[in-house]
Amino acid sequence: MSIGYACIAIGLKGADQKSCITKNASEAKLNELIEHNLNVLEVMIDYNIKNNIKLFRISSDIIPFGSSPVNNLKWWEIFESIFQRIGSKIKKASMRVSMHPGQYTVLNSLNEDVVNRAILDLEYSARVLDSLELSAKHKIILHIGGVYQDKEQAIQRFCENYNLLNEAVKRRLVIENDDRSYNISDVFQIGINMKIPVVFDNLHNKVNPYDSNLDEVYWINECKKTWKEVDGVPKIHYSQQAQDKRVGSHSGTIRINEFIEFYNQIDYDNIDIMLEVKDKNLSAVKCINCTSTERKIKTLELEWSRYKYKVLECSQEHYLMIRKLLINKADYPAIAFYNIIEDALQKDINSENSVNAAQHVWGYFKNKVTEAEKRSCLKSIELLKKGEISSKSTKNILWRLTVKYDEKYLLDSYYFDL
Repeated sequence: MSIGYACIAIGLKGADQKSCITKNASEAKLNELIEHNLNVLEVMIDYNIKNNIKLFRISSDIIPFGSSPVNNLKWWEIFESIFQRIGSKIKKASMRVSMHPGQYTVLNSLNEDVVNRAILDLEYSARVLDSLELSAKHKIILHIGGVYQDKEQAIQRFCENYNLLNEAVKRRLVIENDDRSYNISDVFQIGINMKIPVVFDNLHNKVNPYDSNLDEVYWINECKKTWKEVDGVPKIHYSQQAQDKRVGSHSGTIRINEFIEFYNQIDYDNIDIMLEVKDKNLSAVKCINCTSTERKIKTLELEWSRYKYKVLECSQEHYLMIRKLLINKADYPAIAFYNIIEDALQKDINSENSVNAAQHVWGYFKNKVTEAEKRSCLKSIELLKKGEISSKSTKNILWRLTVKYDEKYLLDSYYFDL
């Protein structure tokens, strides 16, 4: 089993993709952006390898205007060596990647232009994965599309248009239930009839169920039947409802107790789980650490080094609780550890805790900085103490010092990101 995340790595420096508007999309600009984004992708792949993350969704925006005539570059040839290098790393790490075209990729649209653009989107995604020289186990995920007041006709149209796709797309395409139009039974039947693997999305199923008497385990096991050996391990999407948000909204983080309850119900040895959550890789690492059979306290100590100043900013009580929890080096209290972090991050940040955390971080620089930097930072902390500026202002100063003095411990800290 692999657990992964989608598109963006929170807190990973040098991992911001770039794009541009149509009028600026010159050949030179597109070359520059594509090279940058592929380098970013490699940074994320390296991060995933380092953190034992073996499931990852590549952003559909990796190649700006990748499926549009705006971009007429043969980017798969121009950057062939970079693609091959990244693909080699993915294969060597036994990582599995995917792509997921957005809401405007609608294969069953009544509008022929929309269908044609959808086909181009899917061909573009297949070309990215082919350029990485990856097998058919690396998938493209697609929703069925709209209903257009006649679901049967819309399904028929999807199937007809699916048959228009080339083999490079068909070998990778998998379909997923959504939270409005096509429940898991609809998608399962299409998958069976058209021999397309089906991805089960648990939150979509809660919002748009077929039959509330049929639980998640039932549908996961049913969907496994649509996957062949060539498709790889069956894959599901897992997310949790955001509290006090629109029904179907993804949570900020994966609540670990809820995830473990789900995990213990399924045949996790024969499934890959893509997390759809706002804190992305942070939740992926959390879930991996809490389900790992390699129970090493050093794993939690590394995580603590990333979270500690953010936790201190939120709650000194929780900061001390975790320090106490990690004293026993023979133990591996992963779930308790993340429960405390989750609880701490829900706290309202007050001035006293903000100042305390800022002073701890300042301690890394007090013997390195210039006199001008010292005056600026200490003045900022004093103003923060008085409530005259926000913690963001002080953190911006501390971040600039972190970068200037290349303080690696702080560069990896989530203090600046959460």
